[in-house]
Amino acid sequence: MQHFRRMAASMLALALPLSAPAQQLRPDQASFRALYQELVETDTSVTTGSCTALADKVAARLKAAGYADGQITRFATPDHPREGGLVVVLPGTSKTVKPLLLLGHIDVVAAKREDWTRDPYKMVEENGYFYGRGTQDMKAMDAIWIDSMIRFKQAGYQPKRTIKLALTCGEETSTAFNGARWLAKNRPDLIAAEFALNEGGGGRSDGKGRIVIANMHVGEKSAVNYRIEATNPGGHSSAPVRDNAIYELADALVKLRAYDFPVQMSDTTRAYFRIAGKARGDDLGNAMMAISANPADTAAEAKLNADKSYHSMLRTTCVATLLDGGHANNALPQRAAANVNCRIFPGVSAGQVRDTIEQVIADPRMTVKQTDDRGPLAVPPPLDPKVIGPAEALLRKYYPGVPLAPMMSTGATDGIFLEAIGIPVYGPPGLYGDPDGNGTHGLNERAIVKAVYTGRDYLYDLIRIYAD
Repeated sequence: MQHFRRMAASMLALALPLSAPAQQLRPDQASFRALYQELVETDTSVTTGSCTALADKVAARLKAAGYADGQITRFATPDHPREGGLVVVLPGTSKTVKPLLLLGHIDVVAAKREDWTRDPYKMVEENGYFYGRGTQDMKAMDAIWIDSMIRFKQAGYQPKRTIKLALTCGEETSTAFNGARWLAKNRPDLIAAEFALNEGGGGRSDGKGRIVIANMHVGEKSAVNYRIEATNPGGHSSAPVRDNAIYELADALVKLRAYDFPVQMSDTTRAYFRIAGKARGDDLGNAMMAISANPADTAAEAKLNADKSYHSMLRTTCVATLLDGGHANNALPQRAAANVNCRIFPGVSAGQVRDTIEQVIADPRMTVKQTDDRGPLAVPPPLDPKVIGPAEALLRKYYPGVPLAPMMSTGATDGIFLEAIGIPVYGPPGLYGDPDGNGTHGLNERAIVKAVYTGRDYLYDLIRIYAD
C-alpha cells in the first residue's frame, strides 16, 4: 500500500503544472500570482503578440473590481490596432492636490522558443525564480500596479490624491507605435500628475538571495541610433584595391571601439557613487566614493571602467550593433554601413554626439547620420525629498539596513515622454534583481520570487503613503 501511495504521489507531482507556486500563498497573493501569470502568458511582443489583447484582459479585471466605464480609457490608433493600452483613474478627495501616475509598459522583447530552456510565454516557478518573458521587464511591476488599483477599489479606499494608472505599448521597440509618447502628445490631460512612478529602480542582490542596495531611479540617458556608412565605386573582386568600403568601415569601428566619451556627473550619479560605494566597503567602493568627490580622478575612473555598468553610468556610450555591406560575393563592395547605438548622458545633444563620432572616425569618406527619433532628450527630475524620503523610510521596514541610492538609468524608459511635458518620473525601490541582470532582454528571463512578493507589499504601501 505504501508503495502504491508513493507511486500515486509521484504521478500526481508529475501531473501538476510546472508553474504551480512553490510556497503556500495567502488568498490575496494567489490572486496576484494569477494576474501576474496572465500578463506573462499573454504574448505582447511586437512580432507575434498583442498589447491590445492584454489591455482587454486588464480592463475586464478592473471592471470586475468595480471601476466604471468612465474611469477606464482605452486608446489605440487605426494603423496600430495591436498596440493599444489603457488609463484607469481612481478619483481622490482633494481638488487641489495633483494626481499620482503609475506608468507601466506591457510590451516585451520578442523571444524564440527554440532558444529558450522553457517556453518563454509560460510562467514557470523553479528554484526561487519566476521564468518567462517579461517576468522581470516589466510585468512584475505591471501586475503590482494593476493589483494595487484593484485592491484599492475593492476596499473602498478613497485617497486624498487621485491615482492614475497608464499601461502602454511600444517601449521595447523604437520603430513601433509608442503609447506613452502618444498620450503625452494627444492626451496630456488624461495623464497629468505631480509625479509618476515607473520602472528603472529596484535594487541589487548579492546573487545569493540577499539584497545589498536599493535604488530610486532618478533620470536616464537618451537612446539615439546613428548610421556610419562608407561608399565606393566598387569593381571586380579579382583585382582588389585598398580603397574598400568594408575595410574603411572596419577601420572606423575600431577607432570608435577604442574611444571613451569623457566622464560626466549629475546630482543623481554623484549621490549614487557616494552611497553605493560606502555600502560596498571594498576597493571598488573606494573608487566609487573617490570619483563622486572628484570626477577627474583617473585612477578611480580606471577601476570603475572595468565594471560595464559603472563605465556606462559615467559617460555617453556608443556601440556598433548592426552591420550591412556589399552586394555580391565576386564584387568589391560599393557600400558598407553599421548601426551605432548611443546612450547619451543627460544634457548632451544628439548633434554633439554625432559630431564627436565624426571626429573620432576622422575619415571624410564616411558619413554619420542620425537614423531615428525615439523622443525628446532626457530631462533629469530633481532629487525631491517628498518623493525619496517616504521611499527611504518605508525601506527600513521591509529591508532593514539596506541603503537607498538614487540611480541614473543607462538604458531608456518611457519616462522621457512624461518629463518632456513637465511630469517628473521616478523608479521606486521594492523589487530587486541579481547582478547578472536576470536575463532581461535575453534568454531565460527570470524574476526572484521573494522579491516579487515583498516588492508587491512595499509598493502597495508606498502608493498609499504618496496618495494620502
